[in-house]
Amino acid sequence: MKPQPYKPNRNILLAGLALLVFLSFFAGIGSGPLFDVDEGAFSEATREMLVSKNYLTTYLNGVLRFDKPILIYWLQLLSVKSFGINELAFRLPSAIAAAFWAGAIYLFVRRERNETEAIFATALMALSLQVSIIAKAAIADAVLNLCLAVTLTALFTHWRTKRRSWIYVAFAAMGFGMLDKGPVAILIPVAVSFLFFLARKELTAWFRAMLNPTAIALFLAIALPWYVLEYREQGQAFIDGFFLKHNVNRFGGSMEGHSGSLLYYIPVVLIGLMPSTGLFFGLFTKLRERLADPLWQFCLIWFAFVFVFFSLSGTKLPHYMIYGYTPLFILFGAELSKIERSWLLALWPAGLLLLLAALPLVLAQLMPSMDNLFIQAQLQGFLAEMAANHFSLLMVAAAALCLLLQFLPVIAPPLRLIIGGALLTFSFNFLAMPMAARVMQEPVKEVAQLARKEGLKIVMWKVYYPSFFVYSGSFAERRFPEPGDVVLTSIDRLEKLGPVERLYGKHGIMLVRMPTQPTSR
Repeated sequence: MKPQPYKPNRNILLAGLALLVFLSFFAGIGSGPLFDVDEGAFSEATREMLVSKNYLTTYLNGVLRFDKPILIYWLQLLSVKSFGINELAFRLPSAIAAAFWAGAIYLFVRRERNETEAIFATALMALSLQVSIIAKAAIADAVLNLCLAVTLTALFTHWRTKRRSWIYVAFAAMGFGMLDKGPVAILIPVAVSFLFFLARKELTAWFRAMLNPTAIALFLAIALPWYVLEYREQGQAFIDGFFLKHNVNRFGGSMEGHSGSLLYYIPVVLIGLMPSTGLFFGLFTKLRERLADPLWQFCLIWFAFVFVFFSLSGTKLPHYMIYGYTPLFILFGAELSKIERSWLLALWPAGLLLLLAALPLVLAQLMPSMDNLFIQAQLQGFLAEMAANHFSLLMVAAAALCLLLQFLPVIAPPLRLIIGGALLTFSFNFLAMPMAARVMQEPVKEVAQLARKEGLKIVMWKVYYPSFFVYSGSFAERRFPEPGDVVLTSIDRLEKLGPVERLYGKHGIMLVRMPTQPTSR
């Protein structure tokens, strides 16, 4: 008689899920320096708000910053006032938002499907490579994804139950999303719900929901006051900087070099969903039959709209696609609950682990062809870190264990995939990401601490590290250096500066002092 795999009881599954959420979102969030540009920029804007006590308008290096609305800065400010100016405080709001996001998925799937699928969907969400990165990043996106998840799942629940209270929940979440990242928090829910109600031939019900006066008033009460006050203070500069530059222009053209082809998001999705990528392809089998299920129809419309809209956008960034991941995790929970063999699905995370294991060899082969001194210095730093931490050996061991787990009959197939996938996510989070932080960002932090200790006034030339402002507690001019300046730059720029005094150098990041007398260039 074939032995039946062990199936843990509900309490054990929930405890395991809580552990996954803690390890993915909270563990180690204060251990590594802030990443530039985004983490450094958000954190510095919050620090300047703390110093200036101007809680309405954000500044970065003393210059107006209209990139995002105010909510994430208020949340970071509250955290910094509670825990001090450090990495944990800046990142904690994102981790908490991601935990609530996970909770929203769990409650929705449990309500619409069953608890087993809810646990699986939430576990796969917590293990997603992109989600686990966003959840520990001091930026606005974890909060936005929480708002999008609550808004859209509430709209679906309203459609199913016809209860107006869910419309109020949706519009409240949309209001906080508007306060966190702007019009995208309205665009996605309105477009997705419109397409869903259209597909169900219930547009009258959609208009009735969208034009609910109480819901609109609730949305405006949450979102409008800050926008009105900011416009009163900054006037047309706010309209031009926020609405036109950072919203309209982002869709119409490429900003800050973030462009890509129509196929840009295909590899982003395949890697970002790891370790669940194998489940993604299964969603499109028996598609006509599955689209008869309203939940499947809603989730696929949600993902498809996000994928198509941002593929057409002129500005492309990997984290934009996360706005469409929540519906995939909901469907993955259903798919995972039915699998009988997991080894084919585990080939995806195991394969990525093996690719990571091969990275030192690839980098060593690329080194001779690199002419840029800064890239050479960074690659040398990565190679040294990988050698010191036995990176390749650990990645191979994790890949082997991930595959071996799939053939243990004492564990149910869905749990085999989750445990194996955790090996990938935690290898990435606790080995690869800290290594990247040490090479790319630790020198910036050390330079900033040196500048703060010595009271140095810094000129930043041909580099942009907002985290420097956070750690130094001061501003820096961004211009061509003059005689006597202390300059933060990169190693490939030194030749253009002529003879300089080197004060610090690590992984291609340099702090130098210009001679007091000008030299010929």
